[in-house]
Amino acid sequence: MPVEQADITVITPDGDMPAFLCKPARSGRFPAVLLLMEGFGLTAHIREVATRIAQEGYVVLAPDLYYRESTDHTFGYDQVDAAMALMWQLDFGQPVENDLKAAIAALKSRPDVDRIGVTGFCLGGGLSFLAACRFSADIAAAAPFYGMVLDEWIDAVQDITVPMLLFFGGQDPFIDGDRVRQIETRFQQLGKTYTLQLYPDASHGFFCHERESYHPAAAEHAWQTLMDFFQQHLKPSLCSNQSGLISLL
Repeated sequence: MPVEQADITVITPDGDMPAFLCKPARSGRFPAVLLLMEGFGLTAHIREVATRIAQEGYVVLAPDLYYRESTDHTFGYDQVDAAMALMWQLDFGQPVENDLKAAIAALKSRPDVDRIGVTGFCLGGGLSFLAACRFSADIAAAAPFYGMVLDEWIDAVQDITVPMLLFFGGQDPFIDGDRVRQIETRFQQLGKTYTLQLYPDASHGFFCHERESYHPAAAEHAWQTLMDFFQQHLKPSLCSNQSGLISLL
């Protein structure tokens, strides 16, 4: 599907937040996806993922969550320490929640947008989880990829009312098996609608073909699983609930 791309601005309480917008190049109303960036910033890879999702028939918004920084804040995948240092400077309290709220509001205000889903990678995976905790009333589904989830966000799973699809790699050095089980146990105890997709041989960042940790088989399977999930929950005629399971590749 042909798409249109544009760099736009999202207004937040802390100022203008640049964002990448990608949408089908035809008229009509479409489901939308809020795509949240990795710790490396709003990279060419994230823009590529936005384009791929838009080609499937979605309006996609990818905000630059490092917009408060005055210096260059897009990093190469060999600049892990610098990227993580900047990532941990983010205020994951009200400022980041305001950014997510503003981005969701920007999508909701568009006349060409119907339902909204959220996905993201690494930093964006954690924030996709947070978005489900805080803004379930405004979205229809969330699909975090290898998100590092804070303890208070696990506590806030009680507030999630949308279907969740969670991707993890079994060899992730940042998110160990105990943490994954803790997250899943919380969803199970609360009876939440979720799917947990675990790739035993994959590491952190397995979806990105520009990283050494790229796992082609896991990435291909995750992409199709994500598209099926969004089709089910963001396109009204196909919506239905999923039940929790662990699927191994």
